[in-house]
Amino acid sequence: MSLTVYGLKNCETCRKAMTALSEGGRNPAFVDIRAEPSVAGLIPGWIRAVGEAKIVNRASMTWRKLSDEDKARADDAGKLAGLLDEHRTLIKRPVIVTGSTVHVGWTKAVQAELGV
Repeated sequence: MSLTVYGLKNCETCRKAMTALSEGGRNPAFVDIRAEPSVAGLIPGWIRAVGEAKIVNRASMTWRKLSDEDKARADDAGKLAGLLDEHRTLIKRPVIVTGSTVHVGWTKAVQAELGV
């Protein structure tokens, strides 16, 4: 089954996930969410799969710099995908897709689900 890690090439957590998955024999593909235009079409599916609260990285510097108006868009289901596309560093990382399953973050639970 294919496994794709979506993240930022400079993100330490994304690098840790890639290393662990590779060492675990999973051979993941990596997609930089800032550089890949097709990510815009994937964001709505990620939101549906994991929920609005889980996909937004509210601890990021990008979040802290957002205007109150933009922060309000994060609470509006109809506007969240557009906000995340405009500010892709707001997407909690890494987003790991295996078939039809979407995982967000590199927690112990995600690691266990992926067998690493």
